[in-house]
Amino acid sequence: MSPYFQDMLDGVAGIGPGYKGLSYDKLRVHLLSDLKRESQMLVDNYRSAWKETGCTIMADGWTDQRQRTLINFLVYCSKGLCFVKSVNASSMVKNASHLCNLFSEVIEWIGLNNIVHVVTDNAANYVAACRLINRKYDNIYWSPCAAHCLNLILKDISSMVHISNLATRASKITVFVYNHTVFLSWLRQRPHWREIIRPGATRFATVFITLKSIFDRKKELQQLVVDSIFTDHKLGRNATGRAVSAIILDCKFWDDCFTICKLVGPLIYLLRVVDADDKLSLGYIYEGMLRTEDAIKEMFRQSKTAY
Repeated sequence: MSPYFQDMLDGVAGIGPGYKGLSYDKLRVHLLSDLKRESQMLVDNYRSAWKETGCTIMADGWTDQRQRTLINFLVYCSKGLCFVKSVNASSMVKNASHLCNLFSEVIEWIGLNNIVHVVTDNAANYVAACRLINRKYDNIYWSPCAAHCLNLILKDISSMVHISNLATRASKITVFVYNHTVFLSWLRQRPHWREIIRPGATRFATVFITLKSIFDRKKELQQLVVDSIFTDHKLGRNATGRAVSAIILDCKFWDDCFTICKLVGPLIYLLRVVDADDKLSLGYIYEGMLRTEDAIKEMFRQSKTAY
């Protein structure tokens, strides 16, 4: 038995009956309680700013890996962003009335006179709920999340037939390359090769980021399909290999990738600006908005001529 442990037992025995032992966490370290106290001090500091400058409530709905519908409530002010609470809304009917009640609970906790703004996504039930909030609290205004709106725009663009077909052809290249290590290893030996970015499940911007990623690997991909490692391999000669090779050697495929990436580039830029952790000044936002407006006009012009 270590001397330290023996001293501890002697100390407990000296206190006598009725001694309440410490928890496992308290016996090990005081880090958890120290962090809790530090976090509380930070939140209290933020709360003082809510009264001075006002604040914005932000609601973020999402689905976790267990398919539970969760709504996170956060408060933003000049001093920073603070998490308030997370609500499991899986069993709740997420209509305007119920969402309004959820927001009202948060509003009452933060303080009605401290809130000037509510930000949510652009779903119809949230829009309706925030209209009810504005009627109930006439000093609170609502605006949709800029990042969510931009994602919806990109979703609509990606749903266009010619762009959807282009993305499908690009996906065939990515799937084929990453499913066959012999070709992937050859590409990874190229001095300027970078991995192809694969589309995300929920971010529609990644469809266009993937197209740009594949376009940037045009040279290496074309070198692959004309090299003997591909042309002499049975995987390169089968139906799938020939189809992928035809796409990679199709000049119009690459021209379309270039055109789409140029047109959607300003939208991606603006999405990065508004969705970044480090918020830039409004000047950058307005710059991005102007670039986006020009891109959308150009996209409609191109869609009438190129496709």
